[in-house]
Amino acid sequence: MPLMSPSISVVVPSYNDAAMLERCLTALDAQTRKADEVIVVDNGSSDTTVEVAVAHGARVVTELRRGIPQATAAGLDAATCDVVGRLDADSVPPRTWVARLARAFDRDPDLDVLSGPAEYYGGNGFQRWVAEYLHMPMYYGPVAWFLGHDVVYGSNFAVRRTAWRELRTLVHRDDREVHDDLDITLNIPPGMRVRFDQTLVVGASARPYTSFDRWSRQFRMAFYTFGVNHTEVSLFERRRRWVDWKAAQGGEGDTVRATR
Repeated sequence: MPLMSPSISVVVPSYNDAAMLERCLTALDAQTRKADEVIVVDNGSSDTTVEVAVAHGARVVTELRRGIPQATAAGLDAATCDVVGRLDADSVPPRTWVARLARAFDRDPDLDVLSGPAEYYGGNGFQRWVAEYLHMPMYYGPVAWFLGHDVVYGSNFAVRRTAWRELRTLVHRDDREVHDDLDITLNIPPGMRVRFDQTLVVGASARPYTSFDRWSRQFRMAFYTFGVNHTEVSLFERRRRWVDWKAAQGGEGDTVRATR
């Protein structure tokens, strides 16, 4: 039975995360629709990350410049398929995740970026509640409203390869202090089709919320990412451009970019 169109790559950056990577790749092996290509980006690991990736048949890309933006960009650059899914090493996609990506992009040829939330595991009940019902809704709710378009969550998204060719020139791929997903979100140009589907859920570790230092680092990186982008083009100007674009489309914000 032929695979659904379009073809799908999946990129998983990993730094000394072999145990969680094993779980992620096992979940990808169990997909109802297998990815056409799985790429593990080894970000200079000293554990068995590479061995785990090879054992699961993944292609290993080495990115020695330490940082999630660098590793993410290296993986997205290396992907060869029509659509590139992106997971973290601690992501656990449900069995239908790849099939849903393929179906979404196949049914909507104008869709450029698709993302969804996480259901958190690990930590304690309060930490998972904060992550799932406070932090994440703040991102795909008020932040998305202010920006004028949906957001991208780094542990669970997919981008059409043609769209990444444009985005790769706009993001701060060499700055390890930025949140790579927020940076991508802020640099999505007006009209590029982005959709956040709250039913497209993956498992994700709650470890960023398990200590004050880890949680505060998330906020520091977020504010830093906003600041870096704001100095180039103000956040208010970015919102205005999207609002103006939607107005020019007659208020239809979910239409394909006019220049495409």
